[in-house]
Amino acid sequence: MTDQMTDAPPNPMLRRLPLIAILVVALIGAFLLRDVLTFETLREQRETLLAFRDANYLLTVAVFILAYVTIVAFSLPGATIATLTGGFLFATFPGVLFNVTGATLGAICIFLAARWGLGERLAARMEASDGSVKRIKDGIDENQWSMLFLIRLVPAVPFFVANLVPALVGVPLSRFAISTFFGIIPGALVYTSVGAGLGEVFARGETPDLGIIFTPPILLPILGLSLLAALPILIKALRGRKVT
Repeated sequence: MTDQMTDAPPNPMLRRLPLIAILVVALIGAFLLRDVLTFETLREQRETLLAFRDANYLLTVAVFILAYVTIVAFSLPGATIATLTGGFLFATFPGVLFNVTGATLGAICIFLAARWGLGERLAARMEASDGSVKRIKDGIDENQWSMLFLIRLVPAVPFFVANLVPALVGVPLSRFAISTFFGIIPGALVYTSVGAGLGEVFARGETPDLGIIFTPPILLPILGLSLLAALPILIKALRGRKVT
């Protein structure tokens, strides 16, 4: 009797609690924090932030990364502002390292919540299925590294979606973490460098151009990296056609 209770699968609702908590906090945060985590708030609090950083550098780094993890893990508004703040407080480097670390840890939280609540069963069902669903799952499995880097590099793919999809198709945690960390570096580097120049922007009373990532000098190299990530997928597809 005891063994049967021990071997019994956990309650499905309990497995989904972390994911449900993330969704609930995300909805609440969308209403309560959308006017708080803004560029204007950063402008108003810049002197306070700089003074605190100068007096408590290591504590500021720890608090900043923790705040970034929270923002990403719960999909709260303000991820872009957080990235700018990382550059503003810590310069392009090591600011980009702190930004990428916080974003990666937050992404891992979403990934684990989604996989624990939905991903393991969904991946098992896809593996056991037949027809097109199984072919899609096999296609993703055969090109995991390329697909993971591709969804990180393409600016049009929402960050939240790029965290969920790998969890739902059974991507290993280590592979997800590595591809996330290195895949978000190009975009993070751009926004961190913008944040590093905010002092001059504040002095002129201007607003930073966050659309800079879509300008040709920035976008074209990122698209080039995306094409490089997609190249193994294209090669396999062409080889498959030749074999057919």
